[in-house]
Amino acid sequence: MSLPGPSADAALPDERRGATRTAWLAAPGIVAAALIALLGVAAATHGTGELPVHAAGTTTLLRAIVFAALAVHLGELAGARFARAPSRADRPRPAPRPLSAVASLAGAGACAGQLLLLCGVSGLNAASAYSTVQGRLLLVMANGFLLAAGCAALGRPGWALAPLAAVVGAEALRAHPEQSTPLIGAALTVVHLTAASLWTGGLFHVLRVLCGARGDRPYANAVLSRYARRAGWLPVALAATGTASALRKMPFDVALTSAYGRVLLVKLALVGAASALALGARRRLRRTGTAGREAYLEVTVLAVVVLVSAVLTVVPNPSWHALAR
Repeated sequence: MSLPGPSADAALPDERRGATRTAWLAAPGIVAAALIALLGVAAATHGTGELPVHAAGTTTLLRAIVFAALAVHLGELAGARFARAPSRADRPRPAPRPLSAVASLAGAGACAGQLLLLCGVSGLNAASAYSTVQGRLLLVMANGFLLAAGCAALGRPGWALAPLAAVVGAEALRAHPEQSTPLIGAALTVVHLTAASLWTGGLFHVLRVLCGARGDRPYANAVLSRYARRAGWLPVALAATGTASALRKMPFDVALTSAYGRVLLVKLALVGAASALALGARRRLRRTGTAGREAYLEVTVLAVVVLVSAVLTVVPNPSWHALAR
């Protein structure tokens, strides 16, 4: 008969304390995110003379979930490539728990929520809502997320690229209803949304990999180096397409007097801060071979960019504001 040794149950109190501590630390960020989503449109339109947006807070929150779901799923697909062993001779490393299926299910739920809002605000029933352009696009997005979640659950993550591409395309068409050149605007949004999702979600996944590889510094450094080499074009693509889209939508004279212009300036400042942190993280990587706090601050700022981007899709179109003047 052997003496009882330390069991897994003995570690449960410490794990629970750690989980509780993490939850308390995350709580302020969750509350701040909810406030930005629910109150951002009202704050941006204050004093601009623009008409109020119905269910603006709820719509912003749902679109933020859609953007976050895209970032997590696309970032996990891209991050898995960064986290592969450098050669076949190397032993495989344990990957972090997949979040793609859960994220896509959340995205599908957010699209369904937007469909319900569309029915409630416009007074349409479900069949009539599906006959509108917005309803059809939301239906495509919801089904795309569901298919992507199914691919992830079946262990075929690469198959999710096609339905996620449909989600990105439908969101791009939804975001550019102008009659003159909608396809150009949609193409810019496809590149913009893809670059933003890969930057935010890819970095998030890589940092999760690094947290699980603390005892394997060479592997962690190799993963970080591969990410830094391949993700360098993402901020450039994000800035270029975002600038082009803004110039197409917003006249300069309403940059400070329209809600769109105000939110856009906040987003530009945040993207600039994230880019500066990315440069600092890459300098630290070259100097020490490790990820410093800059990388963790970078992904935090990018999460705020996702929320502000959701606000930007809900505020009134700035061209209408300019015509009213």
